[in-house]
Amino acid sequence: MKIAIVSGKDEGPTKLNAFDNALTDAGIGDVNLIKVSSMLAGNAEIQKLPKLKAGAMVNCVLSEATSDNPGDEISAVIAVAIGEKLGCVVETTGINKPLNELTDEAEMMVKYMMDKRGVKIEKLIVESSTTTVENISSVVASVVYLNEDIIEG
Repeated sequence: MKIAIVSGKDEGPTKLNAFDNALTDAGIGDVNLIKVSSMLAGNAEIQKLPKLKAGAMVNCVLSEATSDNPGDEISAVIAVAIGEKLGCVVETTGINKPLNELTDEAEMMVKYMMDKRGVKIEKLIVESSTTTVENISSVVASVVYLNEDIIEG
């Protein structure tokens, strides 16, 4: 199994536009995202996000936060734990919560999931996106499940 871990942030004239712009900043704005639960095959391989086919149906775990309250600090966090047998992904978000608390929370949750399954963590990655809202902002962090059908030529 191959995955990419991405994040993005941006402003927009509406909440939807800010979210779309954040997805585009993360490199996943031109595809259809299908939210899936948080399991990975064992020894999942992390790759750089390739160019995806426009309109492709793309499975992902997605963390996102949007706010139209100027001055809010918004964050989206994703944590990935990979073991030999399987891997787990968790997501969390926060508005005006310290980023280190959110990343600690995500790390704790993913470690718990792996421990509950009796799987030793071989690799742990935490990805986040955070910004201070100017007008309307959105942040995203995502694990994108890659396969040949969604990758452009």
